[in-house]
Amino acid sequence: MTLNEISNVRLLNQKIVGSGFRSPDEIVRWMGAMQAQDFSMAKWALGLRLVNSTEKNITDAFNKGEILRTHLMRPTWHFVSPDDIYWLLKLTAPQIKTSLKTRHRNLELSEEIVRKSLKLIEKVLYKENNKTREELNSVLNKEKIRTDENRLSHILLLAELEGVICSGAVRGNKITYSLLSERVSEKITFTREESLAELACRYFSSHYPATLSDYSWWSGLSLSDARKGLELVRDDFHFENIDQEKYWLPNSFSAVESLDPTVVLLPAYDEFLISYRNRKAALSLMDQKRVVSTNGIFWPTIVNNGQVTGLWKKSTRNNTVLVEADLIQQDEHTERLIAEEIKHLSLFWDKPADLIIRTG
Repeated sequence: MTLNEISNVRLLNQKIVGSGFRSPDEIVRWMGAMQAQDFSMAKWALGLRLVNSTEKNITDAFNKGEILRTHLMRPTWHFVSPDDIYWLLKLTAPQIKTSLKTRHRNLELSEEIVRKSLKLIEKVLYKENNKTREELNSVLNKEKIRTDENRLSHILLLAELEGVICSGAVRGNKITYSLLSERVSEKITFTREESLAELACRYFSSHYPATLSDYSWWSGLSLSDARKGLELVRDDFHFENIDQEKYWLPNSFSAVESLDPTVVLLPAYDEFLISYRNRKAALSLMDQKRVVSTNGIFWPTIVNNGQVTGLWKKSTRNNTVLVEADLIQQDEHTERLIAEEIKHLSLFWDKPADLIIRTG
């Protein structure tokens, strides 16, 4: 298998191409978790993997709690299934909290202050869920708890890691916070060994071909824990030596015939790139520094036959979606495929769409 074939297989396994999934919860369960740092783009990440999906469908599912959004794993914002949130937090939150201890000391966020803050947040949300960040900030300030210098972000992060809160329903153009216990009626947990096995199985089933290093990066687990998880499910997987690395695949994998020419507009922070430590399979034609900034920003990408061949950005003007595409080089066939994909975006956002293409 070549690197380009790896990239095309990932398009299929991540359900970017040929998906039969119809609900946000289905795709989130399949992927294990999906990065959701940029909320609007994260909804498109779900939509492009679903059949006949719209932004409204996904927002409705989110508001109903059919999918949740919280910090876990690396950590950053992720979409996660209600059935998975508790065991994923139990598995990944401890190492996140350990990694933040020095930062919290510098911010003077003592255990006493954190405990008081979480009790206040829990109390106000128990009375009325779906409070905005600004409203929770006001509650803490009234009790003389400092929230400046990024303290609020860390307090809310800790409230998520402790399983007190997660994102609530969207109110206007703002995402709110709700009690996790109110959003999830049944608390599903596993033993640590079961969790390690389950997460490894999810990742190597949905993201393959992938290396152990890729999995450790994606999950936020130490290399030893990632290896242990893979060993627990190893009977269901095998590896192939490709480009001097071990890429793991399910035993059920069979060679995929070449895909029909396809172009997809992937959102910022899409799993297709961000879920691998080594991204050379998809970036052989593109300078990685153009796709991923030095401070870790992943730009929206144009993927042609498994390869990143350009960048794009979206804006809304006069109720019209404007897509500006920047390609490495001019290619009329690719431009026609992009124009077809724009129809998909238009249906998703339920707005007419215009396209501007630049090259070079």
